Amino acid sequence: MTVNHSPAWLALNAHADNVRNKHLTQMFTEDAQRFEKFSFSAAHCLTDFSKQRITEETLQRLIELAEQQQLPQRIEALFNGEKVNPSENRPALHTALRQPKEQVLHVDGLDISEEIHASLERMEMLVDQIHNGQWRGFDGSPIKNVINIGVGGSDLGPLMTCRALSQFAPAHIREINVHFVSSMDGSQLARLLTHIDPASTLFIVSSKSFSTIDTLANANTAREWLVNASQLPVELISQHHFIGITASPDKAAQWGIPKKNQLHFWDWTGGRYSLWSVIGMAIALQAGNENFRLLLSGAHQMDTHFRSAPLTENLPVLLAMIGIWNINFLDIHAHAVLPYDGRLEHVPAYLEQLEMESNGKSVTLQGEQLNYATCPILWGEVGPNAQHAFYQLLHQGTESVMCDFIAPAIRYQDQGEDLKAQHQLALANCLAQSRLLALGDSVLDDANNAPAHKRYRGNQPSTTIMLDKLSPESFGALIAMYEHKVYVQSVIWEINPFDQWGVELGKTVATSLLDQFTGQSTMSTDSSTEGLVRFVQQQRQESTHES
Repeated sequence: MTVNHSPAWLALNAHADNVRNKHLTQMFTEDAQRFEKFSFSAAHCLTDFSKQRITEETLQRLIELAEQQQLPQRIEALFNGEKVNPSENRPALHTALRQPKEQVLHVDGLDISEEIHASLERMEMLVDQIHNGQWRGFDGSPIKNVINIGVGGSDLGPLMTCRALSQFAPAHIREINVHFVSSMDGSQLARLLTHIDPASTLFIVSSKSFSTIDTLANANTAREWLVNASQLPVELISQHHFIGITASPDKAAQWGIPKKNQLHFWDWTGGRYSLWSVIGMAIALQAGNENFRLLLSGAHQMDTHFRSAPLTENLPVLLAMIGIWNINFLDIHAHAVLPYDGRLEHVPAYLEQLEMESNGKSVTLQGEQLNYATCPILWGEVGPNAQHAFYQLLHQGTESVMCDFIAPAIRYQDQGEDLKAQHQLALANCLAQSRLLALGDSVLDDANNAPAHKRYRGNQPSTTIMLDKLSPESFGALIAMYEHKVYVQSVIWEINPFDQWGVELGKTVATSLLDQFTGQSTMSTDSSTEGLVRFVQQQRQESTHES
């Protein structure tokens, strides 16, 4: 029996029939205590669900569904290192990456905690060398620029966190310019290489398999640039200008990165869950080793809450289950993430990958085709910018959209009244938009007499996540909360959130098409692909003749 034929699911279906036509305005009118009933705090995060289209009965029935799906047992399985990724026959132990050193965790008879912290300590040693000017380029120059080459989780996680935490770098560490390159077309790298000094540039090549074609293409271009600039052998350049972060040390060595320049993590570290590992070296370079440890500490605080708090008060569980309610019972399949702090600008893109790559599945763990919805379409933007872009659709469009508003409660406390006033302006916009989305033009005077094109229907559900302030700890807790939300939803939907075979298939097909452009392939493709390849070949020939 699939989950959507189970008793708890059917009870929620019946309950939804009673709630579906109830407007949020009516819910707030009938219950003045909604905020007190539907807001919860843990690990630096206040999460307000009162603008969701829920009642106390809704939460009760959602928790019954979670218990029916044995969520508490599945949470323990995640933390205990059980093989929760069955298609790849391995655990998913991103939580272990941020647990304290003294906390023992045995997997296959080995205490992996010791390995994890040994890897982190080696990363910190290399970071200190770079900050202290002890890592030198080919002409003896200290490193000034670090370019992280990666894609997916090896790029988005560190990029997002560096932008969020850059201001927290302690004054005593030497400033390093940290850049990120991920595009396979070379455009990001080409733009960077025109205005930085080769002798003072270090490349971090982040690749779990060290076979990802996008990453290696950029790494090859970087190495060629350094060899041409220095006129030195490849081996010497690799020693001075490359660090490899990988779960495949032999492949990294084959590419040319010596073992002493390698940092290692494990195959149970999923790419989109890897920023907590040595993949986060760019974060430590940007914000400092101490702040990287605080980031891990904040995530661990959320882990502890997720593992121990009752389901009825558990932030990741409630965030996930209310998402289930919206998707599967209110038929809402679009989700906007709206941070009201420019430092969080990359959070929407990160969550796009985290959620859609994890739960964008249509087959159960038993290999059966699903007959219910899973992950929604997720997108977002920094709120003040989004207000001038897609909020028109949120307020007056034909689509129902659930929204997450994210903001810190305080900012600029010691930086002047004008900046504090700007933060208050951002908060006022954040709260006003969530209020208007929920209650529509009932918040306005004389709205009933407005013409149709000026009416706001409201009833768009939203969650507001208010951090006490943005810090390494609160940011770690925020991201860990979303990671656990994804896992909870996967348990309810009975899918595997830790594989991504759709992504792997795309890579395989792309690689097989490369020979098409040189005319060396005998592989048969479809007429569209063949026609487009011919067009590219024709344009190249004409360009060659013109030159």
